[in-house]
Amino acid sequence: MDVKLLLFSLLLGLSRAQQDGNECTKASAQSCGECIQAGEKCGWCIDKDFLKQGEQKSTRCDEIEALIKKGCSETNIQNPRGTVSVNKNKPLSDRTKDGVKLKPDEITQIQPQKLTLDLRSGEAQKFNLTFKRAEDYPIDLYYLMDLSYSMKDDLENVKNLGTALMSEMQKITSDFRIGFGSFVEKTVMPYISTTPAKLLNPCSSDQNCTSPFSYKNVLSLTSEGYQFNELVSKQQISGNLDSPEGGFDAIMQVAVCANQIGWRNVTRLLVFSTDAGFHFAGDGKLGGIVLPNDGKCHLQDNMYTMSHYYDYPSIAHLVQKLSENNIQTIFAVTEEFHPVYQELKNLIPKSAVGTLSSDSGNVINLIIDAYKSLSSEIILENNRLPEGVSISYVSHCKNGVSQEGENGRKCSNISIGDQVTFEVSITAKGCPSNDKPETIKIKPQGFTEEVEIVLNFICECACHKGGIPNSSECSGGNGTLECGACRCNEGRIGRLCECSKDEVRTDDLDANCRMDNGTDICSNNGDCVCGTCECKKRDNPEERYSGKFCECDNFSCDRSNNKLCGGHGRCECRKCMCDANYTGSACDCSLDTSTCLASNKQICNGRGTCDCGQCKCTDLKFQGPTCEICPTCPGVCTEHKDCVQCRAFGTGEKKDTCNEQCNNFILVKKKKKEELPQPNDQPYINHCKERDANDCWFFFTYATKNDSTVEVHVVEELECPSGPDIIPIVAGVVAGIVLMG
Repeated sequence: MDVKLLLFSLLLGLSRAQQDGNECTKASAQSCGECIQAGEKCGWCIDKDFLKQGEQKSTRCDEIEALIKKGCSETNIQNPRGTVSVNKNKPLSDRTKDGVKLKPDEITQIQPQKLTLDLRSGEAQKFNLTFKRAEDYPIDLYYLMDLSYSMKDDLENVKNLGTALMSEMQKITSDFRIGFGSFVEKTVMPYISTTPAKLLNPCSSDQNCTSPFSYKNVLSLTSEGYQFNELVSKQQISGNLDSPEGGFDAIMQVAVCANQIGWRNVTRLLVFSTDAGFHFAGDGKLGGIVLPNDGKCHLQDNMYTMSHYYDYPSIAHLVQKLSENNIQTIFAVTEEFHPVYQELKNLIPKSAVGTLSSDSGNVINLIIDAYKSLSSEIILENNRLPEGVSISYVSHCKNGVSQEGENGRKCSNISIGDQVTFEVSITAKGCPSNDKPETIKIKPQGFTEEVEIVLNFICECACHKGGIPNSSECSGGNGTLECGACRCNEGRIGRLCECSKDEVRTDDLDANCRMDNGTDICSNNGDCVCGTCECKKRDNPEERYSGKFCECDNFSCDRSNNKLCGGHGRCECRKCMCDANYTGSACDCSLDTSTCLASNKQICNGRGTCDCGQCKCTDLKFQGPTCEICPTCPGVCTEHKDCVQCRAFGTGEKKDTCNEQCNNFILVKKKKKEELPQPNDQPYINHCKERDANDCWFFFTYATKNDSTVEVHVVEELECPSGPDIIPIVAGVVAGIVLMG
């Protein structure tokens, strides 16, 4: 990574960290209630003597650990917590209980049914919801069919749908009801021809078609399949001019006209069968219809009467009404329009798409497959949340599968009798403006059962109830004394509500905030409020200004080893107050002399002074951590000659007492003189050459290391003088005598 880019990233991260700061101190809370709404970690100190001179009232609000460090005892900290209470918790049940078949509204598939949550700002309250698909759960199915002319062949097959579908669905549930409705188009131009003849028969002269209509409820939901066959067989095809149909008008009326359709509080299925596209909101302008769809029921004698008055509904409007009425939609469409309705299915929760054959001969299998697909997936949804409230889900499905985020709302491949659990977490940020309880509801999509959750908001501390209005301690009655501090009346400010807001910035009051008649107000570290300095807060809650003029702080003292006061003291008003045995401006000077003791138990060997735990040698000839090393002193080699000789060669005057007198150094043997340490290898080294009783020389080095250990390196071979060569001497004497003779 480029160095400049890396530096920029680090600076940016530091800047963000500084901006984030402590949410408790950033809130500048003026009361305990404001403090606990700032975040779940925030507490309020009620100790009357907690604040130091120059500190603001909001200093009472901080994280719990920070308040304790500042001297507030845990018993004086207000820190209320949220709770979860279960109010209604009926056990899960199937359709049959103790041999008795329950009514639909007596079946329980989700547990618990009602809870009460006390929410503290920022603190998540968690609870579990358990769902189990009940066996033999009732089903209502409404078949909504396009009766435009192109669906003529399909109508013939649907005429016998009632009894056949009833037979198949009874394999799933013993309580099944079916209904039928049809739609064509709005009865205005340009969707249909409004000529008198075409209004009577919109088809060609050789075809007998019924008059066009928008939506008609042919058969309300019934358990009698033969009625379905009988009434559907009497239906006739109609016709319109354009290709898209008015199916959205029909879906809206089916969803909102519960009484006319006969919906029960059970599984509700709407089968929408067509071979064409659809009109939606805005298309009504082509026929001069501009009023938005009102989403209300307008059925008279089972006919939709307001198609010429209200526009088509929008997709979002349909989604809302289908969800409110717990209706699951199955789009049974021809292959040509399957992609269009697949996109629509993605916008409508709890819906499915199936491909019809050219004559709708496969409609029963399509409905059965779509129902199984819809019922095998459980998706939780909630109504609109109050302002500042958020919700999250974690699903625990079959085979130990868990999901979070948006997938935490759902579980798939659920069979009858399977039990799944959802972990729900609700969090509030702050309190609503009205401070009143709110109610939200959670339910599985497509089911009428729901969980009611009452939300109570913790907006004040317990000590708030014991407040003393117009207390004399609050500047003669200008505030309420509560939770150890004054909560000022409207228009008053200051720690004791001693000042009116109108007096905050007068020159006379500012003069009381200047130290030694200087020009800086509150040393540029605070604000002058009512003639009293209120010091600024730092991003780091551990750092703070204090003093009458905010002239002090606890972070500007000298540092040592990058630590404030060397880590051996505390910073008070920009000066270090050192711990015992430490001194200096940064508390970096130790008064402990044990590190200066020499081997003779004298401070610095009597040849120096102990300064901040280190020897400073006054005799310049001596060196080392305790002034015991003298590289230039004579006799070092001679002094240690006998001990080196006895330990290296077993000879010399101390060979008999070697173990007792000569064990104060480490001996290292070398093969050659060249292997001996050199002066640059380590400090304080002495090279020695000494002679033994046999006039042989031995070589060694003597060195004292920084840790006061002594190390001696000795050459193993002695260097002895050689004797006279006899043969040359004798030969020379003989030669001399001969020559002289």
